[in-house]
This record gives sequence, C-alpha cells and structure tokens, in this order.
Amino acid sequence: MSARINFVETLKNYGIILAFFLICLVLSILSPVFFTLNNITNIIRQTSIYGIMAVGMTFVILTGGIDLSVGSVLAVSGAICAGLLKAGMPIGLVIPATLGIGILFGLVSGLFVTMARITPFVVTLGMMSIARGFALIYTKGYPISGFSKSFRQIGGGYILSIPIPILLFIAIVIIAYIVLTQTRLGRYTYAIGGNEETVRLSGINSNYFKTLVYVISGATAAFSALILTSRLNSAEPIAGTGYELDVIAAVVIGGTSLNGGRGSVWGTFIGALLIGVINNGMNLLGISPYFQQVVKGLIIIGAVWLDQLRGKED
Repeated sequence: MSARINFVETLKNYGIILAFFLICLVLSILSPVFFTLNNITNIIRQTSIYGIMAVGMTFVILTGGIDLSVGSVLAVSGAICAGLLKAGMPIGLVIPATLGIGILFGLVSGLFVTMARITPFVVTLGMMSIARGFALIYTKGYPISGFSKSFRQIGGGYILSIPIPILLFIAIVIIAYIVLTQTRLGRYTYAIGGNEETVRLSGINSNYFKTLVYVISGATAAFSALILTSRLNSAEPIAGTGYELDVIAAVVIGGTSLNGGRGSVWGTFIGALLIGVINNGMNLLGISPYFQQVVKGLIIIGAVWLDQLRGKED
C-alpha cells in the first residue's frame, strides 16, 4: 500500500517531467532530426513566444482567473510597436511604449474583473475581440514590416551563440519564480486563489493584487509581441491567433490548478516546452495542421481532467 502511495505521489509531483522526457524519447526514435542541436534550439526559441505569455497567465490562473485576450493583446501591441518604429521613434522609447499597451489592456481587464465583478472569462473574451479590433483598425488589415537591424536583434540575435529569445524566456521565468516565492505579491496571489474571502477579511486589498496579475499578463503578452515582431521583421493584425490555447495548456499541463491556489512557474516552463515539443514533433512527422488542432484540444481536456483528479485527492 505504501509503495502504491509513493508511486501516486511521484506521478503527481514529477509526472509532467516524466511525460516530457518520454515524449522526447519517442520523437527521437520516430524522427532522426528531432534530437539535433538546430531543432532543439528552434523548439525552445519558438516556445519562448507563448512561454513568456504563459508565465503571465500563471499569475492569473493562480488567483482562479483566466485571460483569453493574450493573443489579441500580442497582436495590437506588435502592431503599435511596428507603427512607432516606422514613424521613426527610437527603440529605447518604443519598447516601454509597447509594454505600456499590454499593461493598459491588462489593467482594463483587471478593473472590470475586480470593480465591476464581471466573470474573468467574459471580460477577457470581450477584451480579446476589442484588442483584435484595434489591431485591425490600426493596421487597416495590412502587415507593417521592414525594421532596423538593431530592433531585429531582439528576436533574431544571439548572445554567446544562444538565441536572445531563449535567454529572455529563462530570465522572465526566474524573475517570476522570485516574485511568486519571495514577495507579498506572490504570497497574496496564492492566497487569493486559495480563499479570497479569507484574504479580504485579513485586511488585504485583494482587488489590488487581482488587478495586478492581469497587468502582468498584459505586460508579458506585449513583451512577446516585441520578440515576435522583431523575429518576423513584421507585425500582422492576425498575429497571436489561437495562442491563448497554447498558453493556457502550458500553464495547466504544468500543474497550475484552474481553481487557483496551486501551481508553479517552473511547472509552466516545463508545460510550455512540452507543448513546443509536441508541436514540433507533429510537424516533423508530417501530421496535418488540422489534426494538430484536435490533438491540442485533447491535451487541454486531459490536463483539466488531471487537475480535477489532483484536486479530489488533495
């Protein structure tokens, strides 16, 4: 009986890591290209875009919320970033301005959730449409492209032979880990997801911290927009379409509970890499993009189901 309990605990704590290595092993057998350095680097670089957004989403889901607008916020942030660059604004001003767009959308979402008491799903679903609409209006439906070499370094450059997006992704994961484990924001984020009423009765302004996590989500979406726009040397109003699925899947697969109060940013990091490996593996194996959507949907359903099972056991 004890051995069975230990096995179950091991699966709960390390199941995502075991699944990650098992899938990597299977794909390396099925495709000789998979375990090449170029392919592994490409996987992590691709993952960095929605992985950074998943870090911000982790804060939101830990409070028991959800943010469906991240893909659209990425699009409008990237569009405005491109427009400012084409207008001749210095990169040193474009970067904070772009982050400010994401922060603004996150702030509006957070205020509607906390002050107007509207369900996060509804608020961010509406914000998803609003942000996408602004992106289309701003660009008139056309991509904006052709940026300076210095800006293209953000998404396409290297430091010590390591792509800059990978370094930025890892840096943001580390910063988020420190914030969640060593600061009041981190403690209150977990506490709000565990029992918001208790937090409120303790004299803590839970609305402030709940709003702040949506601001963080918007900021990470805008940060990803900078990387994506730089790497593609173009900003398109349809950029980020469907990204919210990969982002939410990465967070939930990584062990963060949709009910809030339980999870970690390192779990999200592994979850994002797992999604990236699966996407890459299906492409290498020539699986139809249409069928890939089916697989992603099944992964999300499976992750939520496992989350419910973990909740019952706890």
